[in-house]
Formats: sequence, structure tokens, C-alpha cells
Amino acid sequence: MSKRIESIFGIIFTDDKKQVLLIKRRDVPLWVFPGGGVENNETPEEATIREIQEETGLNVTIDRKVATYLPSKPFIKRTNLYACKIKSGSLKTSDEVQDVQFFPLSDFSKKIMPPPFHEFLADALKNTSPIERQITSLTPFFIAKILITHPILSARFILSRVGLHINS
Repeated sequence: MSKRIESIFGIIFTDDKKQVLLIKRRDVPLWVFPGGGVENNETPEEATIREIQEETGLNVTIDRKVATYLPSKPFIKRTNLYACKIKSGSLKTSDEVQDVQFFPLSDFSKKIMPPPFHEFLADALKNTSPIERQITSLTPFFIAKILITHPILSARFILSRVGLHINS
């Protein structure tokens, strides 16, 4: 496996923009946007299309680039976010994903998914030219709080970042 030097995420809204697609990961069982790492010899756009297909069963096209998030902490990679449209396929789970579903934005809460995904959602809803900025929600205080209040999830996250995935 090649070294992942940057990350991508794809955000998929329903046509009426009232729901957004999230996946529940197996290694760190949290609701997030489909995504992953850009492999060698792959563009971020190609990685987005590949990751969404692998994790959701959907074939998509890139509608627009939402943002590039710049590294600001040692554990944050350069991350690209793309708004995508469904071409074909049907929702399915995979070895990496235990659930896939659309969530209504009207019921949306920051509790559904961890930071920085609520920042990503807010940026995608703005429908502006691509943004380039640092992620602001992952502060040292927030990270310390998560390490203390959720030690098992924190350990699973850290292990996944070094390539040891615990898929349950």
C-alpha cells in the first residue's frame, strides 16, 4: 500500500439538499463523510470517486470542489472536500463501513459526527468558490477532552492512523 499524503472526503446531498449521506466506519464507529487517502499516481478527484464507490456502492461525479483544508496540527493532513452527484449504484456496506444512510439536515446535530465534519458541511452548504483554510474545530483542548472522555475510540483512531485497523 502506498503512503497517503493527503486526504479527501466527498459530500453527497439529495437533489433537494435536505439530506446528506454519511457512513458509519467500522474501525472508529463514528458517522462521517465517505473518504480516505489519495494513493500514489492518483488525483484527489480520482481518490474521491474511488473511495465513495468502495465505501457506499455509489458511482459519483464531482460537482465542485468545496475546500482545501491546510495542515495546522501534526495529525491533520491536507484535506480536499468535494461535493458529488450520484450517477448510479445503490447503497451498500463494505469491510470498512458498517452502515450508510442519508440524514435529514433539519434534524442534524453536531453530535451525529465529530469535528471537523460539521465545518465541512457548513462550507459545502455555502455553495461558494473553493475555500482554502485551516480546520478550526480540532483544538488542543478538544483533543485532550476526547482522549479523556472516549479512550477506546481515541485508541482505535490512533491505531487506524498508523495502519492498524480494528474492524468490528
